[in-house]
Amino acid sequence: MRGLAVGRSRYSRIVADSISPAQARRIALAAQGFGRPRPATVGTRQLNDLVRRLGLLQLDSVNVFERSHYLPVFARLGPYDKTLLDALTFERKARYVETWGHVASLVPLETWPLWRWKMRARKAYDLAKPDGWATQNPAMLDWLRAELAATGPISAGRIEHDANKSRGAWWGWSDVKLGLEYLFLWGEVVSAGRRNFERLYALPEQVLPADLLATEVSEHDAQKELMRLGGRAHGIGTLGDIADYYRLKKTPAKLLAQELVDEGELTRVTVPGWKEPAFLHRDARIPRRIDATALLSPFDPVVWERDRALRLFDFHYRIEIYTPEPKRVYGYYTLPLLIADRVVGRIDLKSDRQARTLRVQSAWLEPNAPANVEQCVVPLLHEIRAWQGLDEVAVRDGARGDFSATIAAALST
Repeated sequence: MRGLAVGRSRYSRIVADSISPAQARRIALAAQGFGRPRPATVGTRQLNDLVRRLGLLQLDSVNVFERSHYLPVFARLGPYDKTLLDALTFERKARYVETWGHVASLVPLETWPLWRWKMRARKAYDLAKPDGWATQNPAMLDWLRAELAATGPISAGRIEHDANKSRGAWWGWSDVKLGLEYLFLWGEVVSAGRRNFERLYALPEQVLPADLLATEVSEHDAQKELMRLGGRAHGIGTLGDIADYYRLKKTPAKLLAQELVDEGELTRVTVPGWKEPAFLHRDARIPRRIDATALLSPFDPVVWERDRALRLFDFHYRIEIYTPEPKRVYGYYTLPLLIADRVVGRIDLKSDRQARTLRVQSAWLEPNAPANVEQCVVPLLHEIRAWQGLDEVAVRDGARGDFSATIAAALST
């Protein structure tokens, strides 16, 4: 291995063609905003800087502890005012917009044209199915376009139509909701923010700036830019890692990665133990250490791709939301526990808002966990409790996991 350039700062510029697994972990975490001192106060500037570094915030509706998109910010910056993030992401003239980036995600407003090729491809795919809902319901789609032109922005629930009745529980969407979601995937409808996490739908011209709507980016150039952004956000990763950041297919991604290598944006490197070659982004830096204690959302970019989490941290992770309770091993909404540059455990949390208590439902340690982890975890839990506006932290009676009793004992002292 050629050496790493050493500087006086906490970071060093990487000039290596082989990266150790430990170095890869620190590079990846640094690219994701870890290893930096927390700001004294978290305001709009700090939020913008972080979200733009990440490139997106993945959305998810589960709220047993906290909605997912708030958690990556807390993990990196500490306590902050969620209404500030709401103003940036969900208000009428927000700086971010929802799109199907890495599934449903908030992305910087100016990047919206980078997904128009995907929107067009999705529309062609849906309308090519003779028995598909979109093919069978053109009148409903036309009616929704006209309704939004007259009344948008508006939530699905407020649209008055006989077909706006849910068909069953949970995802049993009405035809109105189905139609809006098809139009959203096609880019013919956009999000105009959310109210109580319910999306407001609008025509693009009702929400997006005219110059953004007029911006056309070819499919090649858009995918190449998304590969560049994915490489920067990951710092280091395999072709599959980088392509998955914005859900690009590996075949075109391979050609685009080569172009970025030729242009000096990416460099091919090897990481011992990785089955595939890796790519290093030119902006990647390696901190001498990572000072972090954080609980990660299941949809945090650090762990959302489960094979990458296993490769980087030797951490086997599966979310158990959709697993029947008797078959769950770790818990409904377990959050990976990051200490320094290792994922050393998982904790299932619930915000019991009625009892004003942050409840530890279960807690587990990994075999590589250092001693006395509870000395880091208990202060973190109290910090989370205060951020959630709760009064106490408690371990649920009968909580599963080899770490639950240790946390309970530490809380009692």
